[in-house]
Amino acid sequence: MILDPTAPDRWPTPQTPYEADTLAFCNAWFSDQPAFTLHTSGSTGTPKPIQLTRAQMRASAQLTGKTLDLKAGDAALVCLNVHYVAGVMMLVRGLELGLPMTILEPSGNPLAVFNSTTSFAFTAFVPLQLQTILEHNDPEQLAILNKMKAILVGGAATSPALEEALQIITSPVYATYGMTETVSHIALRRLNGPEATDVFTALDGVELGTDERGCLHITSAATNFDRIQTNDIVELTDQTHFRLLGRADRTINSGGVKVQPEQVELIIQGVMANFIAFDGPATRRFFVAGLPDERLGQRIVVVVENAAFQPQLWTLAQDVVREKLGSYSVPKDVFVVDHFAETPTGKIDQKATIARIP
Repeated sequence: MILDPTAPDRWPTPQTPYEADTLAFCNAWFSDQPAFTLHTSGSTGTPKPIQLTRAQMRASAQLTGKTLDLKAGDAALVCLNVHYVAGVMMLVRGLELGLPMTILEPSGNPLAVFNSTTSFAFTAFVPLQLQTILEHNDPEQLAILNKMKAILVGGAATSPALEEALQIITSPVYATYGMTETVSHIALRRLNGPEATDVFTALDGVELGTDERGCLHITSAATNFDRIQTNDIVELTDQTHFRLLGRADRTINSGGVKVQPEQVELIIQGVMANFIAFDGPATRRFFVAGLPDERLGQRIVVVVENAAFQPQLWTLAQDVVREKLGSYSVPKDVFVVDHFAETPTGKIDQKATIARIP
């Protein structure tokens, strides 16, 4: 389905419930509806409804357009779920900035239905979509990516393996930082080319700070100038730049030492990407968690989907974690789960997955 925001009277008749929901939102936006209720993804807790005003959503869309130099007439591919903030804000950007939108129901490889003659200026993916596209190694799909002004990747962290693989893309690729409460992203991090960095840069007008835990708080027009306090632990390098270290509610206390599982995950991902003997693809999903332990309080474990680590990989991963983070950060056990539980947006539901451990 293609929607031209300058000609709503020529919008097509929806052929699926998903297209009907998409058109319902777009029509509500054009009717000047003053507020919209969206739901959080549920990745860090129970999904909850959040009301966002039209002014907040418009401010976010305009700021993204300014940051990425999007102009009226630039074609956008909308392949994120429009029932959640990331997909909804792709629609709002299209409607507000005058971007003709090709709407696709979310799939693993959104570019599979196009050929190299297709041209988009802007899109947003979740990491798994971009990973799937790159694994296909299709020159026509790479050509589509390389015509874009900007590609956003959000909804989950990008792995070192994915960040290495996407270096073949010449268009700017950015990791996003944001949430429903901040009306999508409020900061970007360049992932490819000479400008690649591990530091997020806040968009213009976004004020950052930290609380006593070192967790980020955000104030901007998109938050209606209310301070939004997050549970994300950051290293704030100055007033507009930060490194994301992990979530406070994921911190593991093992033997009195606080360990951030995200940092352990990054190291293991790097080891996996360079370990040819791994039994299965290097992109196999896993996460690090803390399980109750009588002696340590919590012991650090790795939960992996569908296949165990080979012994050599496990030993190497432990050694590298020990070298880089210290002995208290070394995972003690590996648990294999057939399939990870997921949230409605496809993120790993860690609590539900842990409950599946035999």
